[in-house]
Amino acid sequence: MSDIDKRLDSEESERRRSFRLDMEKELIDIVWADDNGHEKRKKIACLDFSRGGLKVDCDCEIVANTQVTIIFKAANPNSQKLFGKVIRCIKQDNGWFKVAMQLVDLA
Repeated sequence: MSDIDKRLDSEESERRRSFRLDMEKELIDIVWADDNGHEKRKKIACLDFSRGGLKVDCDCEIVANTQVTIIFKAANPNSQKLFGKVIRCIKQDNGWFKVAMQLVDLA
């Protein structure tokens, strides 16, 4: 089995472990600090959301292990914030990145 096949098999196994919601490209906000400590903020499309994490489409790379704040409905006073870390960032053929984030409990 090639490394790519192993990674895809691992991703499928990861997907089966948690309840999933299809976010149908719903826009969310994410906030993180780059390598220089500068805060970055993006409004991006959420592709998949589960109890364990989420997958998003992003036009820039976010390095693995980066801590992120995920904000649902940022313009709403009752917006929800979750915290996570990037576990995977894969460049697609179209130049965009598929970013997988694991939710973490900061409490």
